[in-house]
Amino acid sequence: MPKNVIITGANGGLGTALVNKFLKSGFKIIATVFSEKHIDTMEKNDHLDVQAVDLSDEQVAADFAAAAIEKYGTIDAVIMLVGGFAAGGIEKTTGDDLDKMFSLNFETAYYTARPLFEHMMNKNSGRLVFVGARPAVKASDGKNMLAYALSKSLVIKLAELLNAAAKGKNVTASVFIPSTIDTPANRSSMPQANFEDWVKPEQLAGLMEMACTETGAPLRENIFKVYGNA
Repeated sequence: MPKNVIITGANGGLGTALVNKFLKSGFKIIATVFSEKHIDTMEKNDHLDVQAVDLSDEQVAADFAAAAIEKYGTIDAVIMLVGGFAAGGIEKTTGDDLDKMFSLNFETAYYTARPLFEHMMNKNSGRLVFVGARPAVKASDGKNMLAYALSKSLVIKLAELLNAAAKGKNVTASVFIPSTIDTPANRSSMPQANFEDWVKPEQLAGLMEMACTETGAPLRENIFKVYGNA
């Protein structure tokens, strides 16, 4: 029987690579996009269920998780890709800037993970995959993107706390911390960069799949720094 995986933010550069990788590996995917107009951008597949969900709304996220559990019975893994970026050091970072980054990067992950973590704990099986960021663990990189770095640091801490809560269970949270991912959006914003040094979405998708399969079953308290040569 195919395993069921939720992939949020599935229509982005990394999301597209993940969907393709997990479909080829035989997973059933419940994918989220932000709005209805994005649903039609996803390739049709019998094993792909695409839904428009605003995961920054706690009740909407909870209802989505409950409906997925009711429909599919068991959610084996959830990969949380929803997020965004903003530059600015402390002299330019306002409370509103913090709120925006916390909502987009941390709260979307928290509201998604919370009900699914409970489901996985009850089933004694599950994998949660978060996306961190190098500025959250390397202060020299984060000083000029303060709100972004702080919001991603909360994601990393959340995974640590969930692993502590799940100790002794077959439930784990992993954090993947990429450098720059080679997506069309990043190429457009940094046209002078050496794209060959960047992490390919397909490489990251393969590593995330490993964390969700039997190959990665022995791993615990996982923080993967996927920097490539960048």
